Amino acid sequence: MTDRLKLIALDADDLAVISTHVQDARVQIADIVWRQAEKRLVIGMNRLDWEQTLAGEAKPRRLVAALRFDRVLACKSRKIDLEAPDAVLELIGIEFHSSEPPGGSALLLFSHGGALRLDLECLECELTDLGPDDLGAADLGEEAGPGAKG
Repeated sequence: MTDRLKLIALDADDLAVISTHVQDARVQIADIVWRQAEKRLVIGMNRLDWEQTLAGEAKPRRLVAALRFDRVLACKSRKIDLEAPDAVLELIGIEFHSSEPPGGSALLLFSHGGALRLDLECLECELTDLGPDDLGAADLGEEAGPGAKG
């Protein structure tokens, strides 16, 4: 994969584009890292390669990606068991709710009612693909191909 996706969101419209790309991403709770002193939240995820899927490829592919929010004042969770680091969440989407400009809240919505709310000084979000999830292909119900470790 030579063209790795890298998107930056500085407003609600930009964040809607990122939300589309992370829809149905799998997030392990251990991969949610809140760095309060740095005002940063980083989430490692396995996202569907929607561009490849929409291009008509027969087998869905997942990509390892990092989602980062900067200028985070507070991070609150609902229905997410932070004591279960191996649990996997499915990201439904991300919303931005403006308050006193340029600030607001980003709401990350997960299946089964889970949510993260980030209170933001201003919206600064980045989605970066790190590469294909070669080891996670078996998780999709497919047979692992040659070279896959298991």
